[in-house]
Amino acid sequence: MKNLGWAVFLSVLAGPLFAECSDSRVNLRGDWGTASFSIEIADDDAERSLGLMHREHMPSSHGMLFVYDRAQPVSFWMRNTLIPLDLLYVDATGTVQEVHENARPLDETPIRSTGPRLAVLEINGGLSHAMGITVGTQLQHSAFGAEAAWPCSAK
Repeated sequence: MKNLGWAVFLSVLAGPLFAECSDSRVNLRGDWGTASFSIEIADDDAERSLGLMHREHMPSSHGMLFVYDRAQPVSFWMRNTLIPLDLLYVDATGTVQEVHENARPLDETPIRSTGPRLAVLEINGGLSHAMGITVGTQLQHSAFGAEAAWPCSAK
């Protein structure tokens, strides 16, 4: 738990350092501060189907961003997923609309969005609560394009 605290602390401090967008990072900001996660992108059916299955560990500063071609209702489950995850359901502007905390490993109960979502960010279970990530948190990533509430900086 001590290492998790340090990782969260460093991630929050490092957040403002990443003003430019990178396909391998997603930045978050809210009333709680800022953070940055190293991410893998799942943007096709095969990658989205596999997701974070079969992984026994994920560093606390990492996650996976599931991106869809258009905003749509989405549903996730934890089949073959060995670690608890927080799921952040994100609209086309990059704004978190729903937070599902601590999805249980191996649980096949569907976790459905309540509306159309362009993306879902999966991070380690419990991080949303620990960091204060809530509905209204904004994500910065090129996946959100011109509609982004927190657009990428021009180069």
